[in-house]
Amino acid sequence: MPLQLRDAPAPAPAEPAPWSLGMRRGLAQRCPACGLGPLYRGYVKQQSICSQCGENLLQYRADDAPAYFILIIGHIVVPAVLLLEVLYHPPTSLQLMLWIPFTVALAVLALPRIKGALIGLQWALRLKS
Repeated sequence: MPLQLRDAPAPAPAEPAPWSLGMRRGLAQRCPACGLGPLYRGYVKQQSICSQCGENLLQYRADDAPAYFILIIGHIVVPAVLLLEVLYHPPTSLQLMLWIPFTVALAVLALPRIKGALIGLQWALRLKS
């Protein structure tokens, strides 16, 4: 059974942690400090304090940045739409039935991971709100 330190905050390292470590843990939707506790208690609702190490997770705020990074999905979907159109010329209705759900699914899957990566980056660089 893991040690529960809910009242004691996690000790802050003297120097910033490697940003890649924080971002990897955030992408995995885990606490950037310990990598064990869950980062969210809902779809993208942050935990206030890590249940494993006691890190105050609310001091790292991603705000609207993840939604802007979702624009990357357009760089995946638009070339795929154009390639399919050039190669096969499918009807517009088929294009819509294929790409709208695909785009929405990508966005839904990417949003919590992008937010976690940004929170992990803030943790690694010690950027607190």
